[in-house]
Amino acid sequence: MGECAWGAVLRVVAVQAAWALCWGQVRYSVPEEAKAGTVVGRVAQDLGVEAGEAEARRLRLVPGGRRASVEVSGASGALVVSSRLDREELCGKSAPCALRLEVLLERPLRVFHVELEVTDINDNAPIFPAARKNISIAELSVAGSRFPLEGASDADIGANAQLSYTLSPSEHFSLDLQKSNERNIEPELVLTKPLDRETMAVHRLLLTASDGGRPSLTGTMELVISVLDANDNAPQFNQSVYKVQLPESAAVGTLVARVNATDADEGINSEVNYSVTNFFPPSGKDLISINEKTGEIHLTGALDFEEVNIFDFRIEARDQGWPSLSGHCKVVLEVLDVNDNAPEVRVTSLSVPVPEDASLGTVVALLSVWDRDSGSNGRVRCWVWPSGPFVLEATLSGSYSLVLRELLDRERVSEYEVEVRAEDGGSPSLGGRVGLRVPVSDVNDNAPSFAQAVYTVLARENNLAGAELARLWARDPDEAGNGRVSYSLWEGALGGGSGPWWSGTSGLVGGVAASSYVSVEAESGVLRALRPLDYEEVQVLQFEVRAVDAGEPSLCGNATVQLFVLDENDNAPALLPAAGGGSEAGAVSGEAGTLWAWASWGSPSGQVVAKIRAVDADSGYNAWLRYELWEPRGKSALFRVGLYSGEVSTARALEEADGPRQRLVIVVRDHGEPARSATATLSVSLVEGGEAALAAAAGSSSLLPRSLAGGESGSGPAAAAAATNVWLVVAICGVSSLFLLAVVLYGASRWAPRAAVLSGPGPTTLVCASEVGSWSYSQRHSRSLCVADAAKSDLMVFSPNFPPPPGAAAKDTQPEPPSLLDTVSASSAFFLFLLSRPLGRQCSEPGSAPAVAGPWVLCR
Repeated sequence: MGECAWGAVLRVVAVQAAWALCWGQVRYSVPEEAKAGTVVGRVAQDLGVEAGEAEARRLRLVPGGRRASVEVSGASGALVVSSRLDREELCGKSAPCALRLEVLLERPLRVFHVELEVTDINDNAPIFPAARKNISIAELSVAGSRFPLEGASDADIGANAQLSYTLSPSEHFSLDLQKSNERNIEPELVLTKPLDRETMAVHRLLLTASDGGRPSLTGTMELVISVLDANDNAPQFNQSVYKVQLPESAAVGTLVARVNATDADEGINSEVNYSVTNFFPPSGKDLISINEKTGEIHLTGALDFEEVNIFDFRIEARDQGWPSLSGHCKVVLEVLDVNDNAPEVRVTSLSVPVPEDASLGTVVALLSVWDRDSGSNGRVRCWVWPSGPFVLEATLSGSYSLVLRELLDRERVSEYEVEVRAEDGGSPSLGGRVGLRVPVSDVNDNAPSFAQAVYTVLARENNLAGAELARLWARDPDEAGNGRVSYSLWEGALGGGSGPWWSGTSGLVGGVAASSYVSVEAESGVLRALRPLDYEEVQVLQFEVRAVDAGEPSLCGNATVQLFVLDENDNAPALLPAAGGGSEAGAVSGEAGTLWAWASWGSPSGQVVAKIRAVDADSGYNAWLRYELWEPRGKSALFRVGLYSGEVSTARALEEADGPRQRLVIVVRDHGEPARSATATLSVSLVEGGEAALAAAAGSSSLLPRSLAGGESGSGPAAAAAATNVWLVVAICGVSSLFLLAVVLYGASRWAPRAAVLSGPGPTTLVCASEVGSWSYSQRHSRSLCVADAAKSDLMVFSPNFPPPPGAAAKDTQPEPPSLLDTVSASSAFFLFLLSRPLGRQCSEPGSAPAVAGPWVLCR
């Protein structure tokens, strides 16, 4: 083809390339046999890509199932011819010859469908099946007899394949063209004048086929016509056209049809043999065979609807006469489609991994789906299995996008294994599938969270500095840096050594922050003590631990830690000083470390002499104190101490033989493990009842001689003067007692008839105020000295109980309550004591009863 012709073709191509974007599809056309490098179209410009961006955005052509012979130039963005374009090789007889291409453009990812039509040029001349054809015609053939000829075939299409036939000049034959269908014209040789074998036994004609191209191409076939003599009846078929339909799945050997031809001649001239001629397309000769005797047509190869869906061929019936005569019929075999092709699914683009915060509608993959079958067998339905968060959306015919329809959560599902499945509409249906692996990338969308909102930690006091107290852990389901957690300490409320722990303020104990007591390791979350804890300083620490991940932006979570300090027995009991004077231990102090108390001779068993007070700075069992009296072996105990009250009381009645002073060692222990203790030395001075009362009334050793207070006697003139005063007081008391006794005896003799009543007074009830403020009753002798709390220093005087009057039953008579006579203050107690002293001494003797009932009962 000349240069002018190529210029005209390219001009036509340029005009046809003036297309517009419509539904995302672009059409180009290019003539076949175009030279390599020929520009088909400016695809980058037509897709709206700026100059110079085609290569940056990786504009490229995605190859299809067939060799396209074109490519996209990365520099110019033009679609150019890369190799020889042969329309007949690419499409055969299909018209138009359209190649479906996919052009991929990234950033953002887009796909465009380009249809490239390869136009036909007249590059193929008509070709006859053979260069020479021998034809035998009986000389008896009448004018008008027709003899079919094998037509030529042209690989081109359209006008380039429109064939016309001419026959070289002959007086006996002419050429008639029969249009069997829209695609094929069959030439027939027509006898126009009876033959005369004797004149010419063989006729040689030239049949020429010309196509409709410009310039036209031709092909020739020589016709050698032999004139036969005698046999003048040709076989005749019962129908001129046989139409047969077979599914493409028909097996080899399947009976296609049975043709039948008859010959009116007799004998050998009527014996017919069948043969197949004039295949269209020519590939049919490999698929069809006929039994020359019976006329049965069988399949010798597999049919394929997708390759050829209709076959035309002729059956010739020839008799055995001489010359033999033949009859012809046409068989049209239509191939029916069956669902023998499964859909094909191909991934053209995959964008992974997908971030878990990707928005709905994000395109994950692009896919192409096709089925070679036709009709319902070629209609394809696609879906995603399992559906999950993805869905398929159709973009163009056979093109789909896998898009996101639900929000992703990598912590729930980190990777998806999905299949895109395709199923056609055949029966039974066929399916195709392709697997996709879609990993999900992490974003920092989860804050660290502790297993507990509040952690309770128990720690013993006096722990080592740096000791591990607890191990905190916060979970962050994110991965890598988004899930890497670091810990830090936040200040909170602390409880001090006094008051409830929740009364602490701003995380300070005595102005010291919680961070001065504990720390948290940033990587491991281990809670450690910075210094030894002291329960007596702080009982509860409350603070917050914060967990922060390494994401961007970082997220955090908090937990409250309540650290309770457990008490250890690290404090020994401590003795308390006496609250005041009186009989309580410590009211009178002598030597350093020694406590003083007084007891009178004749005090009954159980008489409280003193009370030891102690306190332990610990708490609980560690602060629960018990009191024990230490005494040497073999020595009879005069005193005992209350196990938990600390009250020192007499173990038996005291006698003068017990000596003037008793030295007691009292051990105060706590219940800790191991137990701690403290000792107190108590010096008990044994004195006369009056001296003990004097010490009790005075409430201070400064009111008594040092000898009565348990001090050292005979230490100078002051001691001697004190002893003289004591005995002077004793003498005055004796005289007063005698006077009182005389008055009592006088009264008794004056009212003698009532002596029986007065001589037997009932027991006096002693009412004492205990140190806890309640009242206790004891049936003791009428003369008793109660040692009570030093703060209660009043003297209460009660009248004795009298028996009921004569004649009344004892069981029916209730004793009258004692009438309160008087209450005197501590300032007059000493005088009343002197008046009652002789009577008191008489009543204090064991086993004796007073001759006259005394009206006084002394009680502190």
